[in-house]
Amino acid sequence: MNLMIFGAGFSGKAIGQRFAEAGFSVNGTSRSLAKAEALAGLGITPLVFDGNAFSAPLLAAMAQTTHLVQSIAPGRDGDPLLRLTGGNLKTVMPKLQWIAYLSTVGVYGDHQGAWVDEETDCKPVSDRSVERVEAEQAWAEVSAACSLPLAVLRLSGIYGPGRNGFVNLAEGNARRLVKKDQVFNRIRVEDIAAATLFLADRLESGIFNITDHEPAPPQDVVAEAARLMAAEPPPEQAFETAELSPMARSFYGESKRVRNEKIRALGFSFTYPDYRVSLSQLWTSGRWRG
Repeated sequence: MNLMIFGAGFSGKAIGQRFAEAGFSVNGTSRSLAKAEALAGLGITPLVFDGNAFSAPLLAAMAQTTHLVQSIAPGRDGDPLLRLTGGNLKTVMPKLQWIAYLSTVGVYGDHQGAWVDEETDCKPVSDRSVERVEAEQAWAEVSAACSLPLAVLRLSGIYGPGRNGFVNLAEGNARRLVKKDQVFNRIRVEDIAAATLFLADRLESGIFNITDHEPAPPQDVVAEAARLMAAEPPPEQAFETAELSPMARSFYGESKRVRNEKIRALGFSFTYPDYRVSLSQLWTSGRWRG
């Protein structure tokens, strides 16, 4: 079995490693040669893809692909893979059996802290979430036309080794921003990888929220990381007066609680069901550094 990951970044690398451990031959793309070469040590054959054209080595790998993970965010021109193939995936990936599209819970928009699930209507707020909804719909149309199962994984806030509250505290970048009634879900990158392999093994199709069990205020997560480190937590700061980039501020424009029962009903278990369990494991294992 051959996995192709378009966009082997933080999540893509974890997915590639998990599939390689399961016996898959894994290829992954990065935009630059320097980043691509870093994949080799993870059991992922590196390939360069700039979003504008397929190289000969990339086309050769695509011809052998049985499982596809698309992790590249769409832009204003839409999904680059669909744009370059014209949606005719089987012409470049004739052995393809299953597709995963990595999306975001941002497609649900703002629900003022209410619970959402896979049946909730998408009401995206930000431009990037609007683009995600359009990409999800485009992939659904293409997969149906090709008679291929498509699993859409809607991911919440991603963290894991090397990208977490401990790193922010150690580097002096942690902030405890407080906005009334604001909650977020999160997901450990290893659980993303495990869920992707679980769905791939079953050739599962459908939309799945890949998220932890416990949406929580962001300042509580920072405080828990500081407690585990025996460090002084940063002071609480009102969101309204904080200096933030437009993108950072936009994340706080949405508040919702995301359910994950759909994939659990199939038999999947999250290794890191909440931020307390996850942070404790990262700290005690020393893996928080990456």
